[in-house]
Amino acid sequence: MTLEWVTKVVAAGESETVEWKATTGTRREAAATLCAMLNQRGGHVLFGVTPAGEVEGQQVSNRTIEEVSAELQRIDPPAFPEIERIQVGEGRQVIAVHVSRGSLPPYQYRGAAYRRVGNTTRVMSVNEYNRLLFERMHSEQRWENQPAAGWTVDDLDVAEIRNTISEAVRIGRLNEPGSREPQDLLRGLGLLRDDVLLRAATVLFGSSERLEFEMPQCLLRVPRFRGVSRSDFLDNRQFNGNAFILLANAQRFLRETLPIASRFESGRMARIDEPLYPPLATREALANALCHRDYAMGGGSIGLAVYDDRLEVTSTGLLHFGLTPDDLFEPHESRPWNPLIARTFYRRGIIEEWGRGTLRMAELATSAGLPRPEIEEHRDCVTVRFRRADYVPTKGRGGDVIKRQEAILSLFEGAKDGLALREIVAGLVTDASERQIKRALAGLRDRGLAKSTGRGPGARWRRIRSGESE
Repeated sequence: MTLEWVTKVVAAGESETVEWKATTGTRREAAATLCAMLNQRGGHVLFGVTPAGEVEGQQVSNRTIEEVSAELQRIDPPAFPEIERIQVGEGRQVIAVHVSRGSLPPYQYRGAAYRRVGNTTRVMSVNEYNRLLFERMHSEQRWENQPAAGWTVDDLDVAEIRNTISEAVRIGRLNEPGSREPQDLLRGLGLLRDDVLLRAATVLFGSSERLEFEMPQCLLRVPRFRGVSRSDFLDNRQFNGNAFILLANAQRFLRETLPIASRFESGRMARIDEPLYPPLATREALANALCHRDYAMGGGSIGLAVYDDRLEVTSTGLLHFGLTPDDLFEPHESRPWNPLIARTFYRRGIIEEWGRGTLRMAELATSAGLPRPEIEEHRDCVTVRFRRADYVPTKGRGGDVIKRQEAILSLFEGAKDGLALREIVAGLVTDASERQIKRALAGLRDRGLAKSTGRGPGARWRRIRSGESE
């Protein structure tokens, strides 16, 4: 480091990653600050800079460096900061001490853990210390890398295992293993250790029947609410199964539930029909939920809730490793809570790039004309929220029409062969007239959500599914 570098750093001011000390007489305070920096983003402490930001330096001997080093050795677990001497004038030097983010937080100095808040150093709260300690332990011993007691390969979906390997080889994310034996494939994915299945293998490939009773947290809840609150259900389903089954069921539910948004482009006669929310963006949100959720919570689940004005993907477990919801929309390091599960999703091609899932969601949503997704951390859950750009709350008579149409769609769910007009009238709990119900059916047809076959009293109405022509 040079005097020019010191001058530039000092000119930028003190911050979360920079602190000045006039002399090494304050080395205790400096060691506490370096401890805090190890617990966060790393940083620099400069001895020989006055509180006013004047680079004066101090006389530095070997004994001075030894005293600073001795104080830093009181940091636990041991850290090895880089110490440099920078000449700033005749007989005077600045001592610059540098640390990167520590690999084993939380760090303590003289029995206390510290954190940086702006340009100040504060004692870490007990809750934050325990969280960091838990995350340190998690890197070595976590729920997904523990043995799945009582499980064998016979309890897994072997076809799905082979399909995963074939897809990984096809897209170049895995070399051809030379074997299609399930044990060899699981070993290559890191899901079999000493011939013992890990829990990650059961989450990824376990049979639905056994997961439902032994790992009930492998659950997907998919409600469709009327309006913008949870007070009234139009649909409410639950699925148990492995991660690939849950992802497939979630995507199928969205195809069947979400309306198609239509638009026209200049110079094109044909209408462009697209899902209300970009499928790749919602798949990314679902994949993130499956990879990052806390499976140790036996009552946990994944939630996929559709409202009139939004779609929400909720997973049990909080954000970890110091990440905040805002951080997820900036370039950030990928540190999945379940790296074995996440790595398998990546190899399968479900996750495209490490650390870009939330950025990709935002890009896809804004490209489709939607607001940037929202991420909220609340109690023991994380929710990703997609909002409609065109939603207008229904009022008065128009609201009654929408409710009537939604009630008709709900009736269609249990009628494979469709319903005649008289059956729809009888099935609706409403005081609407037959004429009003006919108008509601016509509105559903115009929205591309329903169709009729036959004529007159024998005509039957049914819902149009995703991908089906009108």
